[in-house]
Amino acid sequence: MITNSVTFFKKQSVEPLSESHKLIVASWKISNPNNMGHIIRMGHNLGAEKVLFIDDKIQKRESKIRKTAGFSFEQQPWEIINEEEFSSVISGGYQFVVLETCENSKNIFEVELPEKMILLGGNESHGLPENVINKSELQIYIPMPGGCKSMNISHALSVASFEWYRQNFKK
Repeated sequence: MITNSVTFFKKQSVEPLSESHKLIVASWKISNPNNMGHIIRMGHNLGAEKVLFIDDKIQKRESKIRKTAGFSFEQQPWEIINEEEFSSVISGGYQFVVLETCENSKNIFEVELPEKMILLGGNESHGLPENVINKSELQIYIPMPGGCKSMNISHALSVASFEWYRQNFKK
């Protein structure tokens, strides 16, 4: 049995993103460059418009990001921007959704996700600051029935991004 994903997906009918369905994946002050690489690769898997890393510290270990992202490092549009630049992005016709376990957060599997969405996940240790959460139009969380009640940020953004895709591209 051949298990090559390139060969496999040549034979599959996968609905591509349309002009009315856009996703920007963003993360807040990520400290681990491997997580950044994972997020870039996931954005590329999904066809995200872009991946944003909001951080004032531009110095990141690019070699680690590149190693984890693989060829997505060059092919998926991504950038590191500061908080002020991010504020201008969230006012650009997308609904701003945060992935955070906060007071008004709704179960991602019980809420309708918008067609054009900026999805923001928080820092590995500290999540998102309250002032950023308050700017969002929707707060969502991923239910975790097991004993561990936290998820790696790259995994959480993957789950949420593919749930967005599932909701918007049901056959």
